[in-house]
Amino acid sequence: MKEKPDYEKLYSIAEPQSGYFTVKQAQNAGYSRKDLSSLAMRKKFIRISWGVYRIALFPGTHFEDLFIALLRSGSQAVISHESALSVYDLSDVLPGDNHITFPRTSSRRRRGIQYHTKRITQAEVTSYQGLKVTTVSRTIIDLVESGFDPIQTKMAIDQAIDRGLMTKDELLAQARNKSESIHRTVRFYLEGEKK
Repeated sequence: MKEKPDYEKLYSIAEPQSGYFTVKQAQNAGYSRKDLSSLAMRKKFIRISWGVYRIALFPGTHFEDLFIALLRSGSQAVISHESALSVYDLSDVLPGDNHITFPRTSSRRRRGIQYHTKRITQAEVTSYQGLKVTTVSRTIIDLVESGFDPIQTKMAIDQAIDRGLMTKDELLAQARNKSESIHRTVRFYLEGEKK
């Protein structure tokens, strides 16, 4: 017997995701694909892309592409690298791809998504504007490790500290968990900062 659609359950899933949800999440709340199509035609749900919908009560967001990438990448996926900078509005970078990190070694490929497989702890993940994203200090360390543009990295560090999104101590603590080379590079970035 088919489970009856449970709007409250779906809403509780979609709400922390700014109203976005996947077909699989909807199916877990009792909705069939036919139900989703019918509700989309009646403007209750909005079909965003293949496999991703938004409850119509929620307004769209300019991070829609990141929500889609995140939802398509699985529950352990986190926005990271240049994409995290754009979420935090740090530096002038405009990422060409959506950057996602997940703590697995399996390989995934999707057009427009740059996957990074690294160890990531819960303390290095936060929610910002409804998105699951690496913390600012973890984002900076990821960029340093990847050899990201030094001018944009320095700009992001200065802006993050000036706006209170992280402290120098938080960044240094994150860098201490990495190689001596990464720690030295981060200290170099911080030396030019006004005391």
